[in-house]
Amino acid sequence: MKSKYADLKENNNLDKIEEAAQFIKEGKLVLFPTETVYGIGANALDTNAVSKIFKAKGRASDNPLIVHICNTQMLERLVLEIGEIEKTLIENFWPGPLTIIFNRKSCIPNNVTAGLETVGIRMPSNKIARKLIELSNLPIAAPSANISGKPSGTKIEDIIDELDGKVDYILDAGMVDIGVESTVIRVVENKVHILRPGKITKEDIESLGIPVIIEKQIMEECKSHEKVMSPGMKYRHYAPNTKCLLVYSHDNNKLVDKINEEIELEKNVLVLGKTSNLNKYKTQNKLDMGESLEDISKNIFTLLRKVDKYKVKLVIIEGVKKEGLGLAIMNRLIRACEHNYIEVN
Repeated sequence: MKSKYADLKENNNLDKIEEAAQFIKEGKLVLFPTETVYGIGANALDTNAVSKIFKAKGRASDNPLIVHICNTQMLERLVLEIGEIEKTLIENFWPGPLTIIFNRKSCIPNNVTAGLETVGIRMPSNKIARKLIELSNLPIAAPSANISGKPSGTKIEDIIDELDGKVDYILDAGMVDIGVESTVIRVVENKVHILRPGKITKEDIESLGIPVIIEKQIMEECKSHEKVMSPGMKYRHYAPNTKCLLVYSHDNNKLVDKINEEIELEKNVLVLGKTSNLNKYKTQNKLDMGESLEDISKNIFTLLRKVDKYKVKLVIIEGVKKEGLGLAIMNRLIRACEHNYIEVN
């Protein structure tokens, strides 16, 4: 049975959002936009509704979900305490692409948190997402909209085939603004630990006078037995079926030379590169990532969904500097490449 569909690209049709909110109240699944990526949402307080998310995505049960809220009153109903640093982060970055890990109250089901006593919560800045939460008057648990392991959905056209019929309602608002999932943080001993990088960067948080630690797992492979507090850190993620190689150098000439060297070795290659470098590569198969970090962030998941159509033996992806938004991009790309990574000094 096909999902119910509402086109909200031209205007935010309140009636359609109200209808989708009623679906949330009834324990059904709604695919909806946020500023980061699309999410598959369900009532975060309903164990049975949440279990449908895992089934629709084919998601492992030990991979926790993020809960989306529309105001701080809703937050207070879900968590045991809100510390001073968390309050500062909320004042500066909510609504927005920042997920904060809190100690949870018992009203949040175990399947939302993968059995952890903590829960990741954020308040999206996307108006449709917030209106959906507000009209349902419920916190909404929502991972990214995709089959687990595949690139996250940044526009409905990319994910409709794999999710139509697996969710009950689809709210289509066109391309998202950011393109990579939210930054996930936990405050420990008055320091912010970044568990998953995103649009809100280390530098953004440090500008508030708060010390920041970037967890090593961001660029390393997480062991299968390790428990994780943040989604997207443990399993094969964002990955096409075609083998991918990530290449980075701080020297652009060395980067281009190394990629051309890999092209010569493999021959049947597709390159994902910055606009300014594309004409330098010795292959006909090229996809333009854009030039700025913002462009690359917005485009990368859509491009990763295209690469299998080229029927090549290898996809080579240009890396970026691991600073600011670049850290989030590299975190996603190194997982898409399953840690197949070359850095040229």
